[in-house]
Amino acid sequence: MKRVQIIDRSRDALFMREALALAAEGAALGEVPVGAVLVQDGAVIGRGFNCPISSHDPSAHAEMVAIRAAAQAVDNYRLPGSTLYVTLEPCSMCAGLIVHARIQRVVYGATEPKAGVALSRGEFFNQAFLNHRVSIEGGVLAEECSALLSEFFKARRATR
Repeated sequence: MKRVQIIDRSRDALFMREALALAAEGAALGEVPVGAVLVQDGAVIGRGFNCPISSHDPSAHAEMVAIRAAAQAVDNYRLPGSTLYVTLEPCSMCAGLIVHARIQRVVYGATEPKAGVALSRGEFFNQAFLNHRVSIEGGVLAEECSALLSEFFKARRATR
C-alpha cells in the first residue's frame, strides 16, 4: 500500500526555519549558509549545515551532513517516509544521495540557478532511470533563504 503524505504548509515553514537557523550557524563559521533538517514521522532525525571548508570534505554539504546524521540516528541507510528541508535547491551530488537514501520528499527554499538540479539546471528527480521517486516542493521561505545567501556573499565580497 502506498503511503500518502498530507502536506502541511505551516509545518514546512517551521522546519525550514530550523534549517535557516542551521544555515546561520554555518555562516558564522565562514561556510556558505545552507542548512538542512531531515524529518521522519514528525520528528527531526538529522540536522546539518554546509561545512566543506572547516571539515576539509568537499562532500560535506548540508544535505549530506543531515542525511548521515539521520541514518546513524535510525540505524539504517534507508530513510523511507522522510522529508528533507534544505534552504537551497540541491546539487547533483546531494540529489543522488537523496534518491539512494529513499527520502520521500524534498522541500527547499531558494533556487540555485548555477547548480540546482531539482528544477534550475534540469529535473533530476524526474529521470526515468531512477528506481525511487522523490516529491519536490520549492520556494518555501524562499525570500529568507535567498537573503541569507545574498548577505553572506555581499559581506564576503566587501572583505576582499
